[in-house]
Amino acid sequence: MTNRTVFVERETEETSIELRLNLDGQGVSDISTGIGFFDHMLTALVKHSSIDLVLRCSGDLVVDDHHTVEDCGLTLGQAFQKALGNKAGIARFGFVYAPLDEALARAVIDFSGRGCAVTQLCLKRELLGTLSTENISHFFHSFASTGQFAIHVDVLRGENDHHRAEAAFKACALAIRKAIKCDGTQNIPSTKGVI
Repeated sequence: MTNRTVFVERETEETSIELRLNLDGQGVSDISTGIGFFDHMLTALVKHSSIDLVLRCSGDLVVDDHHTVEDCGLTLGQAFQKALGNKAGIARFGFVYAPLDEALARAVIDFSGRGCAVTQLCLKRELLGTLSTENISHFFHSFASTGQFAIHVDVLRGENDHHRAEAAFKACALAIRKAIKCDGTQNIPSTKGVI
């Protein structure tokens, strides 16, 4: 198996990001985006996908949280795309259900080489901490866009928006964990022979 550790930097007028990703990690995270609830969700994503992630983002939070969330998603997706390379030997697909108390989420992922995110989170609150709930779906769209994978995330039930959001991130994490698992071969998991 090749080394699936990468370092990615992104510098714009809106954000400055440094990210180190190891797809074959232990679920260790060191995350600082300036948005507490977002850090909490990314920590859950890392823990349950068993990747390692160091992420430092300095963004224009004086404007709002949109650029920080978007650019973190874009940078994380770019890192996944780079770390997976030609995707030889990966399972490619992952699908799971994940509960958090009364909330239940489903995530289905395909590292297909095509970016697409479909989310149905049904969040009612405008904010979770200082994170705009509309930006949670936007994170998944940004992540999938540069990561070049298709993901469907549906929260099937739940009363508490914190629980609903966290169940969605945990489901996504577990689906990623299954999809990036290596089978020890160099087979490209596609009838096209390339992804």
